[in-house]
Amino acid sequence: MLVQQLRTDISYALHKNFKAGVALQCFALFIALSYFYWPQSHLIFDVMSQTKAKYDWVYSAIATALFGGIFPLLVLNALGYKSSRFGAELLCVALFWAYKGIEVDLFYQLQSHWFGDVLNVGTVVTKVAVDQFIYSAFWSVPTIAILYLWKDLGFPKRGFCQYIDRDFWFRRVFAMTISNWLIWIPAVSVIYMMPVDLQLPLFNIVLLFFGLLVAVLSKNEREI
Repeated sequence: MLVQQLRTDISYALHKNFKAGVALQCFALFIALSYFYWPQSHLIFDVMSQTKAKYDWVYSAIATALFGGIFPLLVLNALGYKSSRFGAELLCVALFWAYKGIEVDLFYQLQSHWFGDVLNVGTVVTKVAVDQFIYSAFWSVPTIAILYLWKDLGFPKRGFCQYIDRDFWFRRVFAMTISNWLIWIPAVSVIYMMPVDLQLPLFNIVLLFFGLLVAVLSKNEREI
């Protein structure tokens, strides 16, 4: 029963966002190809890089709050996922993703420090492996799942830990992890091909779709 429900959760979320996911993956690839093979595009990339370098973690926090939290919630609200706690939910996801933006920015910088910035297959594969199978699997995805569960339950002040059970880890966290790999392994492969100051802006583009996926998984679990 649990396995069947897990399949239902993953299939529902991926089916709901498949076209948007493919479009964003293509867009991420288009950005990378433009950077390496279309010199005229460097004017735009230079602006993005300079903006990120100038505002540093302020940029990381604001941009990630918008793309990871605010925009997906506004879109879901417009599509009919109404909530009586919309204001509180908007504030919650904005603050959470602002923090995550700083965290991811720091992680990208650490990856650059640990493994260097040389563009070759070995470096990119190593960064992707550490990103997806260590950082994301054991920290990023679980913390996102816990935050969204707390939000979906109405921000309970007591008794929240009882919901962090076997069903939660298998249905929500595992489903999100599988979906995360399907979306982010191709995406971060492109991201790690870019200079450090361009990695977070590209991350935020793909994050918009991932934010929608997280929200759909959360809503699906409550409706079933």
